[in-house]
Amino acid sequence: MSAKDHITEDQPTVTNVEEQEQQAHNEEQNAADQPQEETTPQSASEARIAELEQQIEEQQQRYLRAQADFDNFRRRTIKEREELAQYATSKLLTELLPVVDNFDRAINAAKQNNDFDALSKGVDMISRQFNQVLEQEGLQPMNVIGEPFNPEFHQAVMQESSAEHEEGTILEELQKGYMLKEKVLRPAMVKVSS
Repeated sequence: MSAKDHITEDQPTVTNVEEQEQQAHNEEQNAADQPQEETTPQSASEARIAELEQQIEEQQQRYLRAQADFDNFRRRTIKEREELAQYATSKLLTELLPVVDNFDRAINAAKQNNDFDALSKGVDMISRQFNQVLEQEGLQPMNVIGEPFNPEFHQAVMQESSAEHEEGTILEELQKGYMLKEKVLRPAMVKVSS
């Protein structure tokens, strides 16, 4: 048996030892090239605390911005609502000005002529014009005579027994009621049969 035959696989050869040393040296070099992070529990906790504090600060800033945005929105909405109410009123008043002008003309004509028939006709025309403006805005008078009494639309101020009408029927309208589109603006004051 030669010396070569005595070398077993378990025994390191010179080339294997050199390769192992080279590999160990490379691992040390790689470890030295990478930045070392401290992994102590205390430093990890401090880093986590700093991260959470930063997140809290960011959330507080977002909250303050959102609150400021909401305050600005609220102020803007209030201002827009006030302007809308102001302009809505001005539109109605502009439509009523011709009615006022016609009242002035009728009064002046009545003072100069003392013609009450002409005054009556003029006031009747003005009344129709005025009601037309109100209808354009959605105001409708209620027609209640002969209708059954309904407390949502009518206000009973008098009762009268009547053999001709069923109980709870409206006999007379004492003050006209009005609807603004689908809403009762003013209930009609009525006399109801008992």
